[in-house]
Amino acid sequence: MKIEAEGGRIYLPKETREKHGEKFEMIDRGDKIVLFPIPDDPLEALREEVGETDKSARELVEEAREAMIEQAGR
Repeated sequence: MKIEAEGGRIYLPKETREKHGEKFEMIDRGDKIVLFPIPDDPLEALREEVGETDKSARELVEEAREAMIEQAGR
């Protein structure tokens, strides 16, 4: 897949945007950059992922962010 950068912007192919959406979290791992799609409703996506929980939204978001960073390191 070809990704273009111009003037500080990254341009993703149409097929990628259609499959994963328009918003991404970018993690800079030093030797690589990893993009994770951000759902249209991130809180709802978290609820679907974890199911019933007593954790706050802030705790769920922090755990999701930590998991993203861990996955990006692989």
